[in-house]
Amino acid sequence: MTEYNETLTTTSDSRRSSQTYIVATAFLSLFALVGIAYYGLPFFYDFMTKEYGWSRAVVTSGNAVGKLLVGPLFGFIAGWMIDRYGPRRLMISGSLMMGVSLIGLGFSSSLPMFYLFWVFNALGYVCGGPLPCQVLVSRWFDKNRGKAMGIAYLGIGTGGALVPLFSAGLEKAYGWHLALAALGILIVLIALPMAWFIKEPKTKVEGKSAGDTMVPISSILKNPYFYLLAIGSMSCMGAVGGIGQHIKYYLNDLHFTQSEAAHVMSIVLVFSLVGRVLMGWLADIIHRKYVMILIYIMVGISIPLLLVPDFPGRIYLFTVLFGIGLGGNYMIIPLMAADLFGVRALGRTMGIILVADGVAESLFPMLVGVMYNDVAKSYAAGFILLICLALAGAIIVSFLPKSPVAKVD
Repeated sequence: MTEYNETLTTTSDSRRSSQTYIVATAFLSLFALVGIAYYGLPFFYDFMTKEYGWSRAVVTSGNAVGKLLVGPLFGFIAGWMIDRYGPRRLMISGSLMMGVSLIGLGFSSSLPMFYLFWVFNALGYVCGGPLPCQVLVSRWFDKNRGKAMGIAYLGIGTGGALVPLFSAGLEKAYGWHLALAALGILIVLIALPMAWFIKEPKTKVEGKSAGDTMVPISSILKNPYFYLLAIGSMSCMGAVGGIGQHIKYYLNDLHFTQSEAAHVMSIVLVFSLVGRVLMGWLADIIHRKYVMILIYIMVGISIPLLLVPDFPGRIYLFTVLFGIGLGGNYMIIPLMAADLFGVRALGRTMGIILVADGVAESLFPMLVGVMYNDVAKSYAAGFILLICLALAGAIIVSFLPKSPVAKVD
């Protein structure tokens, strides 16, 4: 009996050690491929506009073109491969493609090359970003999945908070071309080594539930709640994408300096760290549907602060509310999907949802750019659209059920 107990203790300690490694790996992957790449690129948009003469709509269209070309074709395939073979291989290839993307974008002076490297960016995001990290964490955790996901997603906020600051320093020292290329190299150095040594769990996650039984993707696609989750998440993703891709342009219109704009962008991502921890903790103690509604409402009520007449602390009040909502937004979607459709179908489910979210997250910034009034230098129409999107998302997800809905084998 003593030897049996020692074996159990050793197994438990080994599993906890593996879980720690998994969370650290997901943290660093999200730090690099989302925090640095996604939140770092908008810092360089105004340099592209000034040097190449491209409009705001054209510069922000790169993300849309990449995701529209890659997402529908590779999103579900990537999800299927992760469910079948595990996330390791895709995370390694994703980190390499994202690094190539940023290096290429640093030296793309023609639109064809610009769009080509945005395709690499979208491939890197699909293969090495949130999708494999969500599945990786969900496979290793059940009881504390919300907390584990929240800690892993701190990587996005940490990378996003730091990247404007050292991007500003790199740009000042070496120019924006070399600064962007340096970020690409940094992404590979941070994300690839940890992903290389990922192992699959030898045992199923603790507390297996009925929702974790393998679910045919056909049953999920026939379920109306899948579309509520997809459309609801698309709405909020469109809102946060629209703000995130235009925030530096907006601050430039207010005559913020490069360092001041970087400071505001950094504060948003610092408060996203608070949002990830807070919403991850809430997701483990109350139903995740209500946490999702709260997040979408916070995003919706933060954006009007960018439209009202200026008052002391206006921008910083926005950074607090929007940052917390932003932090919880990415994390809550896979938690809801796992609750509704099970962990074993999570790769395929999120492969489709992330494609839809990516389309919204890339199209609405381009639409806001088109709606921007160059004469009045006004984002009023575009930002009102984003407010409506976020609040519509909250209404849509309110119709989601509280229990698993997919039929099991």
